[in-house]
Amino acid sequence: VYAGTLNTEGSLDLEVTVDPAHSTLARIVELVRLAEAKKAPIEQIVTRFSRVYTPVVVALAVLVMVVPALAFDAPPLEWFVRGITLLVIACPCALVIATPVTVVSALTNAARHGVLIKGGVHLETLGAVRALAIDKTGTLTTGALVVTDFRYRSASREHFLGRIASLEARSEHAVATAVVTYAAAEGVAASLPVDAFTSLPGLGVAGRLDGVDLKVGTETLVGPDVAATWGPPDPGTLRVYAVAGDDAQGVFVLRDEIRSAAKRLVDDLREIGIRPIVMLTGDSAAAADVVGTAVGVDEVRSRLLPEDKVAAIRELRDRFGTVAMLGDGVNDAPALAEASVGLAMGAAGSPATIETADIALMGDDLSKLPFVIRLARSTRNTIRFNIAFAICVKLILAVGAVGGVVSLAVAVLVGDMGGSLAVTLNALRVSRRRV
Repeated sequence: VYAGTLNTEGSLDLEVTVDPAHSTLARIVELVRLAEAKKAPIEQIVTRFSRVYTPVVVALAVLVMVVPALAFDAPPLEWFVRGITLLVIACPCALVIATPVTVVSALTNAARHGVLIKGGVHLETLGAVRALAIDKTGTLTTGALVVTDFRYRSASREHFLGRIASLEARSEHAVATAVVTYAAAEGVAASLPVDAFTSLPGLGVAGRLDGVDLKVGTETLVGPDVAATWGPPDPGTLRVYAVAGDDAQGVFVLRDEIRSAAKRLVDDLREIGIRPIVMLTGDSAAAADVVGTAVGVDEVRSRLLPEDKVAAIRELRDRFGTVAMLGDGVNDAPALAEASVGLAMGAAGSPATIETADIALMGDDLSKLPFVIRLARSTRNTIRFNIAFAICVKLILAVGAVGGVVSLAVAVLVGDMGGSLAVTLNALRVSRRRV
């Protein structure tokens, strides 16, 4: 089994025999390398333009050198110098470097502030985003779920809780971690052998212990009849149900704290024109509405499976064009891939989510999202200004060169070297943009 392998719907017992060759640092280095290799769309356009522009300019310079001397008996040396001057002015250096220098400056600035962007193409797309879908658990909330109550209908509370904890111990989900932690605090070990373990993304887990089938998960997994027997959930809480084949039943009540920066995030995004902000979650409508109201999102969609989140992203993209998605869990990976730009929580996010996302907030600092959107827009504006500036300067000087007003020295200092330095210095301003 290679380092970084993901086991999404089962349980494996592995023995590590060698040091991992692909550490997190190695993956980040590779992602940075790939990011530098990916050109932004506007950079690709400029590159294609230069392929046509360069031979056309060379042909015009040759015509300037030859035609006046042959057709109008003009001084050959004078028009030869004018042709060379035109050639120097028209050199596309400033035009070609306008985009990559700006993109590299932006990528460097983002990395310095803890945001990993996997290429200029994603940076440019992010600058055009107008709508955002955002996950709840682990993104708007801390994801550090805590079991506040456990109710059961079983002959032996300890044995039933031990079964559940042993099953959940094979899952990496935040709910599973909370349940196992609660069982340990109650003095119940998660040590029973589990057969036929299955992880059901967006639903829960299932397996067999001592020949008895056990399911632990959402109302969708265990059925509405089971959930109804425990009454309505309290606002702001999450319920996880357990059903064993011997009719033992139980329910865990969990609570998740809203991130302190979540409300500020939504306000800042709305201030820079990101709207609508839609929260997508697999939790119940009651729990989702509490968080959605507290942070102030425009729309809340609850009880969503991974495929439902993908459908929601498609709908938003059809309505608003460019849509970003911010998430942290394995369940969010398909939606991140479907979005125009996928953003992942770097520290709390799962490996699959970080690998799928186009941009990762490495420190899970939500304030970095408005910053990187503003950075993307600033980058796009700087690129456009640099290209327009380079073209305008070259056109003006080219006319002057043909008319004999612009000398070869001016062409070198202003049209070639000066233009390149000007767009480079303007591009470097992007690297100093602050949060």
